[in-house]
Amino acid sequence: MDLNRVTLLGRLTRDPEVRTTPTGKTVATVSVATGRVWFDAAGAKQEKTEFSSCVLWGKLAEIAGQYLSKGRRVYIEGRLETRDWVGQDGVKRYRTEIIASNLIMLDAPRSSAQSAAVSAPANEIPPMANEEVVEEEIKVEDIPF
Repeated sequence: MDLNRVTLLGRLTRDPEVRTTPTGKTVATVSVATGRVWFDAAGAKQEKTEFSSCVLWGKLAEIAGQYLSKGRRVYIEGRLETRDWVGQDGVKRYRTEIIASNLIMLDAPRSSAQSAAVSAPANEIPPMANEEVVEEEIKVEDIPF
């Protein structure tokens, strides 16, 4: 059995780039920075930041384009995928990306967008990109515990 799963929790390094393919599918690319801190053998603090390229398709791409911006904290789950192509100079190139299957926005939008988001109805800003909003009242009698 094989497993190809990636989990990232970090900050966007730039605003999402949203495009539409010739077949009409929405795709967005984002870059996520994740930091790591450790102490070396001499006791000195070391820091390293990794930058990961993520690709979001369909509804995830639309939500990313609408609600995400540079600096926002996100949680992304997905799989690694490497694609290759031949550049104009004839050299074969490779790029490894994370194909997102789940997206969670971890903080509120910044600046003027923040005040608009706070006053917007709760069902307009989904807490999790792939979660459906259910507008059904839950009765206490229906809870199994």
